Amino acid sequence: MTRISSSESGTALTSGQLDAYLTRIGVDRPVSLDAGSLSKLHRAHLTAFTWEALDAFMGWPSSIAPSAAFAKMVEGKRGGWCYEMNGLFAAALLALGFRVTRLCGAVDREIMGDLVIGNHLVLRVDLDRPYLADVGLGDGIVEPVPLAAGLISQRGFEFSIVSADDGWLRFKNHAHGMAHSFDFRPDYADEAKMAATLGWLTQDPGSPFTNALAVILHDEDGYVALKNDCLRRVTVGGISEQRITSADHLADTLRTVFNLDVPKPGSVWEKIQTVCRDEAA
Repeated sequence: MTRISSSESGTALTSGQLDAYLTRIGVDRPVSLDAGSLSKLHRAHLTAFTWEALDAFMGWPSSIAPSAAFAKMVEGKRGGWCYEMNGLFAAALLALGFRVTRLCGAVDREIMGDLVIGNHLVLRVDLDRPYLADVGLGDGIVEPVPLAAGLISQRGFEFSIVSADDGWLRFKNHAHGMAHSFDFRPDYADEAKMAATLGWLTQDPGSPFTNALAVILHDEDGYVALKNDCLRRVTVGGISEQRITSADHLADTLRTVFNLDVPKPGSVWEKIQTVCRDEAA
């Protein structure tokens, strides 16, 4: 495994970028760097930015660089996926003075093995103790948690961190989560591995992001999630669903439900229809 080096903490936002980011998420600069401030920023990020992998689904250009995520998400009216969501969040935290390390994660490693190492970026934030911060899983935690094995309950959803093999820890998502789990090591950062995995995630037909559309946005009680043409509202009290029925319906949903300004929504709808036909065949 690759040990953490100072270069692997990432690049901080500039002062002007930080101000624009904080305005975008509706939060003032924290007066102290503590767990409470971190939690407030974490939750505000998740309710301001939509998790979405439209670029991979449509084959549009994508970058792992936080500067690209800033341009897309803060200056543009878009969301992002793990590299972008956690990359932008880490850059903002660093600019505020938090100690942040970008960790190399592995979604569904318990199922697919070491092949998937690098398919997830997750953050370690060191305060009075190490914390796991993750605004990039999509439907996971809304506030950071101590980086240690144990049970986690947030808004009534149940999560856990358990020991896996060879020093890995496994974050287990709640029962309705799209991703079942991800593995990580508190001392493992590998930017080259994540950069290499980006190509597979965005271009390979076997990638979960190229063969299905996923869009997720949190609120106080739960979240709303779009998977292909199925729109789900998920709270601890239950799940409700409705179908997207047309290109106009999709464009309206992306704009009004997820606050996204998506180019060529008609083309997105055409690909969703193709994916749904292939699944039914």
